[in-house]
Amino acid sequence: MQLAMLPVGHGVARSTVESGRIDRHPVKRTRTTLTYLAIASAGTEQERAELRRQINRVHAQVHSSENDPVSYNAFDRDLQMWVAACLYWGAEDVYRRMNHQREPDDEFYRRGAALGTTLQVPAEMWPAHRAEFERYWRTQLASIRMDDLTREYLHGIARMTFLPTPLRQIAGPLNRFLTLGYLPQEVRNELGMPWSDASQRRFDRWVDAMAAVNRRTPALIRKFPFNWILADARRRMRRGIPLV
Repeated sequence: MQLAMLPVGHGVARSTVESGRIDRHPVKRTRTTLTYLAIASAGTEQERAELRRQINRVHAQVHSSENDPVSYNAFDRDLQMWVAACLYWGAEDVYRRMNHQREPDDEFYRRGAALGTTLQVPAEMWPAHRAEFERYWRTQLASIRMDDLTREYLHGIARMTFLPTPLRQIAGPLNRFLTLGYLPQEVRNELGMPWSDASQRRFDRWVDAMAAVNRRTPALIRKFPFNWILADARRRMRRGIPLV
């Protein structure tokens, strides 16, 4: 979803920060993303400030050149707001699916603001109410756009082409299916990936099964890997090991 906004897509697909590319360093990039989510949602203000400092050092290298066809800058607050909104929308969507379509409470939404304010999004930029967020979300979805560069990049991520052949053949088809299932139809349209009624029914059955397992799973296991990631991030900070 994040890369469906063309400047974000180009910023990621063209990034020269080698260590941050999931297509070249999938384990490291996944850990960095999970660390961000864990600290933004459950960390202290001091931990968020340290994470922000380290991410800013990397983001300073992510910007377009005068020859790039699309202008982008990782410090653009509007683009960061879109990325944070995608993270929140995804969290809310999963919450509903895991809880019989129950609506998250106001505290859930309020805490979602940290997904943006942990970076450069000012608190006042985050929509004050869920209804205001919905208006923002619908407006942004209407303006998403991909091109051949971002489409090809995202097709590769969905199919996990960065994994060794045996793993790719096993995990790729399922990851592509689940990725498409969790996307809004507007993003599927931009990707040019078909999604039928039969696909939706199959996806719904999968999610219902996962929700049933989730409800019967002890809290300690249910919170994995975020509880482990947060503990690991705190250990690294104590020892002066970079988070990013």
